[in-house]
Amino acid sequence: MKAWQYSTATGGLQKTLKLTTLPLPTLSPAHSAAEVLIQVLSAALNPADYKLPELGLVSHVMIRTPAVPGMDFCGRVVKATSTVDSLRIGELVFGRLDASQHGTLAEYIAVPAKMCTSLPDGVDPDIGATLGVAGLTAYKVIAPNVKAGDKVFINGGSGGTGTFGIQIAKALGCQVTVSCSTGKIELCRSLGADEVIDYTTTDVAQALKEGGLAFALCVDNVGSPAGLYKAADGFLLPGGKFVQVGVPVGWQSAKTLVSRWITPAVLGGGKRPYEFFSIRGPMQAEQEQLARWVVEGKVKPVVEQVFAFGEVPRAFEKLKTGRCAGKVVVRVVKREG
Repeated sequence: MKAWQYSTATGGLQKTLKLTTLPLPTLSPAHSAAEVLIQVLSAALNPADYKLPELGLVSHVMIRTPAVPGMDFCGRVVKATSTVDSLRIGELVFGRLDASQHGTLAEYIAVPAKMCTSLPDGVDPDIGATLGVAGLTAYKVIAPNVKAGDKVFINGGSGGTGTFGIQIAKALGCQVTVSCSTGKIELCRSLGADEVIDYTTTDVAQALKEGGLAFALCVDNVGSPAGLYKAADGFLLPGGKFVQVGVPVGWQSAKTLVSRWITPAVLGGGKRPYEFFSIRGPMQAEQEQLARWVVEGKVKPVVEQVFAFGEVPRAFEKLKTGRCAGKVVVRVVKREG
């Protein structure tokens, strides 16, 4: 099979990726293993796909190289171990892999069956591929932390996780305020945002504090401004929560995260509960809920651009601009439309 592989990401992953030929993945021979071989039709990119490899020495501890990047997928089941009874050969499925040596930017992947969910009839594989990381992240940081009528602030409303977050919060009956750049304001409003703060012209933290203690949840998909968590004392309700999803790569960001975890309020830290969200493990029930919302039209995944399988380096270049509205998708198998 063909797959995109890297041994180093020095200078940027988009410059070191190579399209190579690898053996097809093999399914586990263990009797208890429930695995499927998937022919990948589409894969969606996430910032973590390049941020982890570009961590240098740290990345080699986390992911053995040479490695194939990618976590999101949508594809067709072509083989299964004898213990798989929830999926059929030929069935279209979507899901995600935890970051590993064997990612989804390949023609075939071996996947634990518990990481796969049936793709509903009529949903395009390009759309199915977007749901795994960004969709699940938005769902898991919002759904457990709100109730109908709550106000939610999403810092970074126009990216992959943000565009899902707006729609999921609205589906749960929340009022949604987001930040974005001038050019993305209409997109965020079209997805259901009740209020939009243009971070290019407005001090986001100050604008939020002017509204008083109103928000039950703050989801930070960006990691800036750096003082947003401390400022949340002035706009999050006493029982409110601050959830960090996205951060810039670097030691300064790492220091900021550690400080937010360990610095008590009496020493200048924030007063509200702080969580750094990292997606791990199977989430079939949540994937099924996302799929239902897509079928019902309550969630409409936003795709910035679809690239051919041979254009993966260009797809990463696009993602790394930081200006994508929604998701960047790689169409692994060429098809019409």
